Amino acid sequence: MKIRILGDAEQDLLDGASFYEKQSLGLGDYFIDSLFADIDSLQLYAGIHVKKFGYYRLLSKRFPYAIYYTVQGEVIDIYAILDCRRNPSKSEDRLK
Repeated sequence: MKIRILGDAEQDLLDGASFYEKQSLGLGDYFIDSLFADIDSLQLYAGIHVKKFGYYRLLSKRFPYAIYYTVQGEVIDIYAILDCRRNPSKSEDRLK
């Protein structure tokens, strides 16, 4: 399967990494590595996650983030990577 991280989701990753890097030197890189490990797991587990707001939602194992994606044939499109600590209505608005 091919995984595509769309523009907004890529920016979500960069924003999250920037936030964590400000907390502790090197934590931003660890954030990126951890989220990519979660994203790579979609090669095996795409489509088994609960649907929220019309997208499958994969919860990150190490950070309070959710990865929202769709599966179309052999392509997984990642639309957003959002902080779960934010108001759920903001996440819903973002995904509409």
